[in-house]
Amino acid sequence: MPKLLLVDDEDQFRTSLTQRLEMRGYKTVALSDGREAVKVVRADPEVDVAILDRKMPNISGEEVLKEIKTYRPEIQVIFLTGHGSMTSAMQVGRLDAYTYLEKPCDFDRLVEVIESARADKALVMQKHEIPNVEKGSLWKWLVGVHNHRPGMILLGLLLFLGITYMPTPVRMTELLTFKKTGDKQVDQNIGYSSWSKMKEGETIADYYARTAKLGKEIHSKEGTKIEPIKPPQVARRAKTMLAALLIAALFWATGAVPVGITSLMVGLIMYFGDILKPDDIAQAYAKDAVIFIFGVLSVAMAISKTGLDRRIGLLLLGTSTSLGKLMFIFLPLMAMACSFMSEHALVAFMMPVMMLVYSSSTRASGVSKDPALAVMLVLSMCLAANCGGPGSPAAGGRNAVMVGILSEYGITINFLEWMKYGLPFVPVMAWVIAAYFFITFRKKLKVKNLNVSEHVRAAAEKIGPMNRTEKITAAILILLVVMWCFTSEEKGMGGPALMAIVLLNIFRIIRWKDIAKIQWEVVALYASACAIGKGLASTGAALYMADAFVSTMPTFMQSGEGLAVASSLISGIITNFMSDGATVSAIGPITVPMAIISGTHPWMVGLATAFASSFAHALIIGTPNNAIAYALAKDPITGEQLLTLGDFMKHGAIILLLSFLVLWGWCIFGYWRWIGF
Repeated sequence: MPKLLLVDDEDQFRTSLTQRLEMRGYKTVALSDGREAVKVVRADPEVDVAILDRKMPNISGEEVLKEIKTYRPEIQVIFLTGHGSMTSAMQVGRLDAYTYLEKPCDFDRLVEVIESARADKALVMQKHEIPNVEKGSLWKWLVGVHNHRPGMILLGLLLFLGITYMPTPVRMTELLTFKKTGDKQVDQNIGYSSWSKMKEGETIADYYARTAKLGKEIHSKEGTKIEPIKPPQVARRAKTMLAALLIAALFWATGAVPVGITSLMVGLIMYFGDILKPDDIAQAYAKDAVIFIFGVLSVAMAISKTGLDRRIGLLLLGTSTSLGKLMFIFLPLMAMACSFMSEHALVAFMMPVMMLVYSSSTRASGVSKDPALAVMLVLSMCLAANCGGPGSPAAGGRNAVMVGILSEYGITINFLEWMKYGLPFVPVMAWVIAAYFFITFRKKLKVKNLNVSEHVRAAAEKIGPMNRTEKITAAILILLVVMWCFTSEEKGMGGPALMAIVLLNIFRIIRWKDIAKIQWEVVALYASACAIGKGLASTGAALYMADAFVSTMPTFMQSGEGLAVASSLISGIITNFMSDGATVSAIGPITVPMAIISGTHPWMVGLATAFASSFAHALIIGTPNNAIAYALAKDPITGEQLLTLGDFMKHGAIILLLSFLVLWGWCIFGYWRWIGF
């Protein structure tokens, strides 16, 4: 039964209206004092709508409204007053009242407004990130709603406790206690991220205990010293990181709690699990990639705010006059560009354009929203950008890491040689992605005639020629791209992004309040992904994961093309949970030596490992591209989130599978055999 709160100091009016509302099926709490109303709102979660008088003794209706919205922002407040004025109407509007009615008000009109307010309550709850949990059975409670799924929370807790307190696997103990000999052909721990920094004769457990400075303080006459933690304690920390990875992936995929809360939970586990010292945990969160994402989201806001997104869209999408041309011409060009430029930057620049195309297309077709169109535009572009990674060594840090691993074994590969093996993969994979989204979404679209070029051109003409603000923004953008291309090795990707933000503020293009509105939960998400990678790598958990994959490979996959397939499979799966660079750092030192030992050409295995680290399609933590696309996929008019984590998992998993098939069939067993090694 709907529950209303009626507050009015006129006894006769209050009593009469209460009776009439209850006859219509409403459960009504009627009060004469606004102060009591605030107490009821705080104590009774079932109140849906509040009907307030404006002028009451002791406390005004405006003050009651402000108090109600402070404690329960989802409650819809209707002002029903005989003391109305334009000024008071404007004031209650600013305080987020639902509507303003004057006495006497037609009763049927009041009921109509109440029902309208109740219908809009779900949108208000979504706006304030308040779970709208359907009451009923225990099953409904366990399933919950997005950002509040008690069943998944309980499952995550059970999994965490089970992994943390399970007996330490024998193989994990062996890897953590195997001493470094310096012989790359013999050392089982060569895949440890800091193997080159370990002393000869030192184990992973010893190195971790020494560098993490974790242990028990011993006080004696000689002074205070730290007794290092032992291998069993290191193993417990490695298991804790594996458990943290599992429940974080579970929560992100299912929406058990808000994305940002899961990101903070990772840090909580690392703090109380004694994975690293507090300052080291903070540093694990504050990676250059995190600053880069923060900067990109801010710059993307400036691009959209100035209208520069429409100019960029016209330049890149001028030929996309149909759905087919958008898919089969634009996506391959996008992927090829990402082989030589920062795919993160290109995704950030294109996202405002895609949102512009979405809003323009839906309005032109007379539909309020088209979820299939939004998912198709954003995901096809983002996943095509991901697959540009294999094209050249300049496509990302993952490739540079692999070049370095190969060089450690005296094997070099130059820029043109890499392109010979990698560039043919890119357009073919982009066409496969285009075909998948074209076939999957063509009949689901509400917008039947998608002419992207027309919408972008119309949007550009609507704002007229470029003004001074746009030109300054464009100049800063060009400077940013140039710095990313030529100074990223020295200054990273985050430094130039911060410079762009400062310049945009100095020229008064964006203000601090604009920056404060970016989707900070995505920044937190990628920060926690970096922290997970650091924890997995430093405790040896990443090495154990990689070794477990390798040990399960059948005999025919331990050499030759089979080893290349196995290496890519391991890399492609793990990169969805760790950054691509961390994945290659963990997997490469295992797979490349295996290639040498088995007589397989290291290029084949090394390139397969690096190429597959671009396949971070299923989870948004795998690459900044996904995080940026998710953050900016909002309806420009309503602000509604158009892309969910479930969309990434559903379609990204299919593209991940297709990526493997193209890599294996087109590259490893295809033209690689023809050009040879």
